[in-house]
Amino acid sequence: MTIPIITLITDFGLKDSYVSEIKGVILSISPACLIVDITHQIEKFNIRMGGFLLASASKYFPENTVHVGVVDPGVGTERRSIIIETMQSYLVGPDNGLLFLAAKNQRVRRIHEITNKELMSSNISNTFHGRDIFAHAAAHLAKGVLPAEFGPPIQGIVEPAFAKVKKKGNKLIGEVLHIDGFGNVITNIEEKDVKARITGNIVKVELPKAELRLEFCKAYSEVETGKTLAIVGGHGLLEISINRGNAADEHQIEVGDKISTSFSS
Repeated sequence: MTIPIITLITDFGLKDSYVSEIKGVILSISPACLIVDITHQIEKFNIRMGGFLLASASKYFPENTVHVGVVDPGVGTERRSIIIETMQSYLVGPDNGLLFLAAKNQRVRRIHEITNKELMSSNISNTFHGRDIFAHAAAHLAKGVLPAEFGPPIQGIVEPAFAKVKKKGNKLIGEVLHIDGFGNVITNIEEKDVKARITGNIVKVELPKAELRLEFCKAYSEVETGKTLAIVGGHGLLEISINRGNAADEHQIEVGDKISTSFSS
């Protein structure tokens, strides 16, 4: 028998009881499931960071895993609560852009708004949908309830600005999606778009505080220690890195910075 898996990613931190309350609800409904914490250290209200880390981690879980994302500054407003059924898993959370990158990576089958009050808490807090709506939905999905039972189908979800890349001939114009613990600057520019344009081994990069002409490498150590390079990292996205250094600090790059790239030999 396959054990159902539910993952959690939130900006709740670990100081308060919020994460435990969500887990308590899930286990009360689906006691046989396995709960995996992706992280609860998302910066407060940072949908970009949550969306990137959810997309990065979720694709490595078994089929039919239920992923719950709660980074929800609009909780209690008119924003929708949704379930996205992809070709690989289920994504549960607010329709505020948080689930977009994971859904895009996994290809969407169908989307349903969560409106069926029989599959929610009987007493829904305006400030804690993670516990009272999303945890209930995830637990019921893990028990085999079909997405269609939660509410009506909908077409399309919020596409956040951080998911968009403009293509102008040989140029790709995107933004900095994430800076990891090594100082690697991870952009939203995908490997397939880089490969479609690069003709040699040089990437020209324009950032708000830097203009760089970088070698396009397959490994960090292809350049000397301390030298900046361009590379497609483990997430399949273009990165600006320094061999054994911190590219973000060195070039004063911040999350959200616009980045323009062009390619030459």
